[in-house]
Amino acid sequence: MSASKPQLCCPNPTCAAPLNPLGTLACVSCETPLIYRYLWAVGQQMEHSPVGAQIAGRYYVIAPPVWLDTQPGLPPDVPLEWSDDVLPYLHLYPQRLHLPEVYGFCPQEDEASAKTTFLLENVPLDDKGKLLPAIAHAWSQATALRQVYWLWQLLQLWTPLLEQGVASSLLAANNIRVEGWRVRLCQLFDDADMLAGSEAADVALTPKLADLANRWLEWVANAKPDVAEPLQALCHLMKEDGVELSTIAAQLNQLLLQQAAQLPLRVQIVGATDTGPQRSHNEDACYPMTLTDKAQPEALACQLAIVCDGIGGHEGGEVASQTAVRSLKLQAQALLAEVEAQTELVSPELLMQQLEASVRVVNNLIASQNDTQGREDRRRMGTTLVMALQVPQRLVMVDGSTGNGHELYLINVGDSRAYWMTPRYCHLLTVDDDVAAREVRLGRSLYREALQRPDAGALTQAIGTRDAEFLQPTIQRFLLEEDGVLLLCSDGLSDRGLIEASWAEYTDAILKGKHSLELAAKTWIDLANQQNGHDNTSVVLLRCNVSSALPEPSLPRASRRSESEWSAASRALIQDEPAVQLTSSSRGSRSRQLVLLGGLLAVLLLGSGIGLAVWSQLNPTGFQQFRERVLPRM
Repeated sequence: MSASKPQLCCPNPTCAAPLNPLGTLACVSCETPLIYRYLWAVGQQMEHSPVGAQIAGRYYVIAPPVWLDTQPGLPPDVPLEWSDDVLPYLHLYPQRLHLPEVYGFCPQEDEASAKTTFLLENVPLDDKGKLLPAIAHAWSQATALRQVYWLWQLLQLWTPLLEQGVASSLLAANNIRVEGWRVRLCQLFDDADMLAGSEAADVALTPKLADLANRWLEWVANAKPDVAEPLQALCHLMKEDGVELSTIAAQLNQLLLQQAAQLPLRVQIVGATDTGPQRSHNEDACYPMTLTDKAQPEALACQLAIVCDGIGGHEGGEVASQTAVRSLKLQAQALLAEVEAQTELVSPELLMQQLEASVRVVNNLIASQNDTQGREDRRRMGTTLVMALQVPQRLVMVDGSTGNGHELYLINVGDSRAYWMTPRYCHLLTVDDDVAAREVRLGRSLYREALQRPDAGALTQAIGTRDAEFLQPTIQRFLLEEDGVLLLCSDGLSDRGLIEASWAEYTDAILKGKHSLELAAKTWIDLANQQNGHDNTSVVLLRCNVSSALPEPSLPRASRRSESEWSAASRALIQDEPAVQLTSSSRGSRSRQLVLLGGLLAVLLLGSGIGLAVWSQLNPTGFQQFRERVLPRM
């Protein structure tokens, strides 16, 4: 441990004079941007290190337990074995939007301490290493909607953290921080350690919903008037014996959507795809394609955004990606029509189930085509997917008017990504389905360690490469409660941290109206071609405005977008697809008096039926084989 003045090392390995004084933004010698990586120290010895100390010749203590890595270009130390305290962080990696990740370990003389003293990244710190505000401190300044939304996120974390034995992390008020709409935790606490000295220790070392309710009641006492009473009633319900988590979630969701519906919402969407300077053919597909398609936009184009990155070569990749886009459009139309017909709120769980069923229908369309054409292993065509669907559930307000519940559902498979951007921050909303993420999730490797593998970026799943029973799409629900830009893209743009390095200069200009969405999309594609350039690039931008009531654009109900042209090789794979349209009977024939469950069952049947119809047209031979297996002739 040293107390000399620290210097920050340039990450450029060829820099002739890499040491720089703290506060410098770019290397004095080579002008490479410097990396300020602030970490959170976990471990008794580490948490009490004095401010200004230098530890292991590398880490500078800013304020316990916040450390600065002064050699960010070097990989962190990772022992051959580590303690079980690390495992919850690894297994909960899919929750990285809210939870920190293990960066590495701090070298210790004691071998036992070396396994239990570690450093976290992705912690709730700003770019100066200062902690973001605790939820208790930010609570009184938040809107009623945001207060309920914070509680909703904490409730969604309850089950996964409980399964890992760290749900007590949600009971420590100072451990819960907020960054705008997002709830974030500083670290994870073991339930057995936290409850060992409590009165509940004699019963079980597991926190209960009642414990969570007691924590919430401290904040709810200062909730906004519109939500204070229902939140207090909900907390008291959580303290009753035998209450189900699903009951609490349903009531909290009702309150959340009622608050969201009081805000205006306008969503503008622009999309484009580009072959790129190094590829001869474009295997990407997206919806909508407003920059190249001059046809009158569909109403669906204000609610649905899709980016697919095809794999399997130009004779298959583009077929898979465009098949996915076409089928998902039809199923999204059917789902939205059924939701609009409901007289009661459709729960997030039911909507997620239907969206997952839609993805599986698309998967089987492509997988069957692979089987029929004898494609095996790496020759099997498939596609990644990132899709956003704004589901405008209508809620009746106190004055009798109706409002949009502001729900946004995000579905992803593969490594195409979604980012939420405002002038203050850029949040990566999705987790890649690649080898590196798999190794972390299974508890076999730290993320930065896994990135060193030669196959770190290889996909672990894609749509169409295997049967649907092996597919596990990730589906998330968000609320649009602030002005911002949602960016969906293929890895032609997101590779090499390009978005993380460039988001700020574009987002503020978009939200202030200085740049149009069209210009922003073109600029992102140009940047991808210049800085990456090795792949096709697809971008869909959604500008979401809730701060003022803006007039909705007038759009037709059933205009048809012209599809992009396919190559001759791709046309040889499938027959021409006839126009498939939803008839008025698909919406109007069902009575609005159907119960909720019956309506959602109809959605599933309709979506599957459309998928089978598309399959029968795209691949009649494969469809007939499937039909004979399922319905053998008598």
